[in-house]
Amino acid sequence: MNVAAILKLKGREVVTSGPNTPLLAIAETLGTHGIGCVVITGADGKVVGIVSERDIVREIARAGTKILTEPVASCMTKTVVACRESDTIDKLMSEMTAHRFRHMPVVERGKLCGLVSIGDVVKMRIAEAEMEAAA
Repeated sequence: MNVAAILKLKGREVVTSGPNTPLLAIAETLGTHGIGCVVITGADGKVVGIVSERDIVREIARAGTKILTEPVASCMTKTVVACRESDTIDKLMSEMTAHRFRHMPVVERGKLCGLVSIGDVVKMRIAEAEMEAAA
């Protein structure tokens, strides 16, 4: 199984925001959508960063609530590890474990086309194991 199979089941919608968005607005977006991260895109639509609820909590612990008025660019992860639709679930599990993150943008030809979480990967891995057991 690969990333394309995950996106086929879960969809390709990704919540994005710009790098100048205040951190408080990002936190509100996370809460409104019930999600764990927001992908940060530039004016050209390319991925320039990613910010998770963990990132926000760490920043509040470090600098206090005043950080919430700062732009997300001040605390987002700027070196984003992305995957492709052809990547295998095993490769995703390995990357997510090695880099210790829970979300990975899917990028094809420089364009964001989805987002995969560790939950999505585990769900597909379980489905794969159940199919093998049934066979």
